[in-house]
Amino acid sequence: MDTNKVAVVTGAGGTLGSAMAIDLGRQGYKVVLVGRSLDKLKVTEEKIVAAGGTCMCLTADVKDLEQMKALRETVVREYGLCTVLINAAGGNQPTAVTTINSFDPAELQDGFEGRGFFNLDMERFLDVVNVNIMGTVIPCRLFAEDMYKAGGGSIINFASMNAYRPLSRVPAYALSKAGISNFTQWLACYLAPAGIRVNAIAPGFFLNDRSRKLLLTPDGGYTERGANIIRQTPMKKFGDAQELVGCMNWLINDDVAGFVTGITVPVDGGFLSDSGL
Repeated sequence: MDTNKVAVVTGAGGTLGSAMAIDLGRQGYKVVLVGRSLDKLKVTEEKIVAAGGTCMCLTADVKDLEQMKALRETVVREYGLCTVLINAAGGNQPTAVTTINSFDPAELQDGFEGRGFFNLDMERFLDVVNVNIMGTVIPCRLFAEDMYKAGGGSIINFASMNAYRPLSRVPAYALSKAGISNFTQWLACYLAPAGIRVNAIAPGFFLNDRSRKLLLTPDGGYTERGANIIRQTPMKKFGDAQELVGCMNWLINDDVAGFVTGITVPVDGGFLSDSGL
């Protein structure tokens, strides 16, 4: 087991990022856990250490260039040059989500109690775009330089089903995740001469603390939105975080995926294949 390999995982306290970080630790990577909540990172750290792995927790705002520069200096000083970057940080904001699926003239009137496109909070809208777009661009820019110095590397960005189809109610999240797929293609072309492969994973519907409240009822059934997703998913279930790990391992492995770059892989239980008819 090569314990000199260094992987940086942003969003490592989240459901999907933590699963990837834990598996990288199992493989012998020195894993850098990046997030805003130290408490969440510590949970991931405990699991990696319990399995005999090596990791460290570093808190930073992934969309803040200066914070990420300082974090990168710590990584290089403590562990060495990063060769795998998993950009799992990102997310949405409740106030950037509409409460209606299509235009209602009432949203143009004072006193409208819901959220339509015309009365969304634009600052929260921009927050969503920034964390998903700049929170991916900045880590790529910084750690790709170290990958070049190390002789090559692999970057995995996080897209979404929204990269293929704009889902209702989440315009900021949809446009930012579509942007991630496009940026992944652009960066793959740009960094190919540096020996760096850049790909993305587009998760389908996976349960986490936030989505459970939206998709499941207190008794374990489905909400209306949850039932709609299951109806549209041929495998008739939500994804489990471990079901992303195999895709990650394929994409970062130069021996089996060394000619793969610039793609976005849907891991969605068939969601994109089902027209709903």
